[in-house]
Amino acid sequence: MTTTRRKFLQTAAVAGPATLAAPSIARAQEPIRWRFQTYAGAALGEQVTKPIIDYINAASNGEMEIELFYADQIVPTGELFQALQRGTIDAVHSDDDSMASPTPLRVFGGYFPFATKHILDVPVLFNQYGLKEIWDEEYSKVGVKWLSAAGQDPCNFNTTREITSVSDLDGLKLYTFPTAGRFLSRFGVVPVNIPYEDAEVAVQTGELDGMAWSGITEDYTVGWADVTDYFLTNNISGAWIGSFFVNQERWSELPDHLKELVMAAIEAGHTYRNQWYWGGEARLRATGEKLELRTVPAEEWAEVENAAKEFWDEIAEEGEVHQKVVSIFREYNDIINQAGPPYTNG
Repeated sequence: MTTTRRKFLQTAAVAGPATLAAPSIARAQEPIRWRFQTYAGAALGEQVTKPIIDYINAASNGEMEIELFYADQIVPTGELFQALQRGTIDAVHSDDDSMASPTPLRVFGGYFPFATKHILDVPVLFNQYGLKEIWDEEYSKVGVKWLSAAGQDPCNFNTTREITSVSDLDGLKLYTFPTAGRFLSRFGVVPVNIPYEDAEVAVQTGELDGMAWSGITEDYTVGWADVTDYFLTNNISGAWIGSFFVNQERWSELPDHLKELVMAAIEAGHTYRNQWYWGGEARLRATGEKLELRTVPAEEWAEVENAAKEFWDEIAEEGEVHQKVVSIFREYNDIINQAGPPYTNG
């Protein structure tokens, strides 16, 4: 009998028959778990964020589980960035403006006045005109991994009071984004900052006259069309600019194949939202029965567009990054204005 075999038998005798009989079973690895909060409330989040989370959870083969929270459920939307930076939340879907980004990019998230005309302008600006590299660099400086940006709906007005002239904006109390509110205050609009889910009730109680927060698709989806009467077809921006962000440490811990899965899910979500918004805006303007459409004549709305040019000049003076982003918007708008319809609204 060899020494090795003798030692094995001696060990087995001490251990007893139960040890020999026990099969070798590999313990399944615990899934990577993330807490993810979106800027959107539950009704809207079902369309703009949940499909991406469902995609990841279904396709990760049990390796990853993401729990989705809607607007203000873990932290107020205005504290999303801080919570992401601390690791209280692992990932976020939001615009830079609403989540109070500490970067120079904050002012450009959400609705930067008249920077875009259509939903596809956003991926073009990021992938063909250099915004992608700027966003990636600026967020890497503050401990957050920026993943991807996309466009959504335009910024129109749904109100309880009729708007047929620029002067009708004066005195309107509107729920809107910080930068959009800063711009609209030039026309007498009173921006009101309240939690997302409180906006509908605030209209019913008279605290708000309406919203400058979305296009008509969201008005019907979240219930705002039930408490307002009019929809202004003029907008101050053709597409919302929003992004997906991850805590830098959480992202670095993720295996490469799961990083690829997350990015694939986000891109699939972008494609879904493109058609959901594009189709919804047309269908509800044409057939929706809850909101009466109103339009300020183009020659008069040009006053608002011209004010945006001054606003751009002011923002460009705030810093080097501001200047760089504004110059990209100017370059792109010059291109599409030369190209004409369908790239422009005219």
